[in-house]
Amino acid sequence: MTQDVLLAPHSTGALFGAFTRLALQGFGGVLAVAQRELVERLHWLSQEEFVELLSISQVMPGPNIINLALIFGDRHFGWRGSLAAVGGLLAVPLAIVLALAALYAHFSGVPQVAGALRGMGAVAAGLVLATACKLAGTLKRNAMGLAVCSAIVAATALAIGWLRWPLVWVVLGLGALGYTLAWRTLAARQADPR
Repeated sequence: MTQDVLLAPHSTGALFGAFTRLALQGFGGVLAVAQRELVERLHWLSQEEFVELLSISQVMPGPNIINLALIFGDRHFGWRGSLAAVGGLLAVPLAIVLALAALYAHFSGVPQVAGALRGMGAVAAGLVLATACKLAGTLKRNAMGLAVCSAIVAATALAIGWLRWPLVWVVLGLGALGYTLAWRTLAARQADPR
């Protein structure tokens, strides 16, 4: 199946099952798994649509993946789809996390447990980087062009990673800059459609 042929979930049950499956694969970082499931495996979204949903999800309050599930579910089945997608993300993982919390409370003093948790943090960081690399290809087709997009990515990484600026101010500042540049570029193209 080519990436050009997009499918859609056939029922709220399919939506619930897909989001449950991706939630169970994504401890420490569900976005990487969401991209793989929704774009590569199920073909419910294109890479560009995934990036658009993720962008909207990141500027809304709350967890990105919950916002993405709400929007995606609503797009296909309205409020029932939103409930199915979010329910799939939360139901089984909630039970697992509660059980793991009880185990952690009992074994938190064991040095091997602390070491294992530090190792899982490195894996989560790797998942985020891998997803960023996969989605970087969409920057070539962005209205602002690869150079401007790369500059905004670099500025974001610098502001958050090195300068340790609060995420909310970086998103508001660089997000507003990116929005303005994209809007101006698209408006100029619409005015002169050569």
